[in-house]
Amino acid sequence: MVFTSFDGKQIFVREWADVPEPVGVVQIAHGMNEYAARYERFARALNRCGYIVVADDHRGHGDTDADTLGYAEGDMFADTVKDMAGIAKHYGEKYAGLKYVLFGFSYGSFLTQAFLERYPRFLDGAVVAGSARQNGAAVRAGKLLSGLCGACKGKDAPANFVNGLVFGGYDKKFKEGEWQWLSCDRENNERYRADPFCNFVCSNAFFRSFFKGMAGLYKKKNAAGLDKSLPVLLIAGKDDPVGGEKGMTRLYEFYRKQGLKDVHLHLIEGSRHEFLNEREHFDAAFDAIAGFIKRIPARKR
Repeated sequence: MVFTSFDGKQIFVREWADVPEPVGVVQIAHGMNEYAARYERFARALNRCGYIVVADDHRGHGDTDADTLGYAEGDMFADTVKDMAGIAKHYGEKYAGLKYVLFGFSYGSFLTQAFLERYPRFLDGAVVAGSARQNGAAVRAGKLLSGLCGACKGKDAPANFVNGLVFGGYDKKFKEGEWQWLSCDRENNERYRADPFCNFVCSNAFFRSFFKGMAGLYKKKNAAGLDKSLPVLLIAGKDDPVGGEKGMTRLYEFYRKQGLKDVHLHLIEGSRHEFLNEREHFDAAFDAIAGFIKRIPARKR
């Protein structure tokens, strides 16, 4: 469907709703340089467990902005969080009485971290996947560089320099060639590179918005919005260069320090970033996610 967001923006939303007796709804927030359709296998598996699945193509991505991939007017990070809230409200009302869980991966996981601070009332639980608590100095540097590049090259121009620093750094950790950090499944990595909805460079405006959004995630005033009783699962490949064991442990410790009572960390041995697209890790990862979602009770909202 096409969802009209708070500012009139048309957001493409994919639905997997062929579930005879649904027990809940899972909303997916996809990663950077990808789109909702890549979660087909995951969504179908959730359907078999009784969950309706919905996922938007974020601003600057997929069918929402097919002609301007990597760019949209406005504050893309903050506006996408608002889009997600509007979508959660819509489907929460449509399927009133069913549990509602947000699953955010990579870029979507940072959007989900922001969502947890601003809109926990829409959720019964959340899964933060392929994420981290990012280093503050690196975030500040990224915000500065993307702002300077935007001023010099244009806010809608591809952020080639910042993009190279970020993803090139991931490549160097494995030294196996471009994009091999993505997963330990080379066929998946090649499909990603061949997909025009994945193989593009986000704009300077996107990266500035992204780093600006991340800079606010761990501030005391924003963290005060967290619902201490909300169940949260943190899950990632142990060898994920985005966060992995070290970055996810920092995020886990942050949430524990904020007083979250039901937060759990699950690391997948031998896995990299896209654990849902690694043939040898999908089943174990799915079982951990589905088991977590199953035990979450639906709250009155």
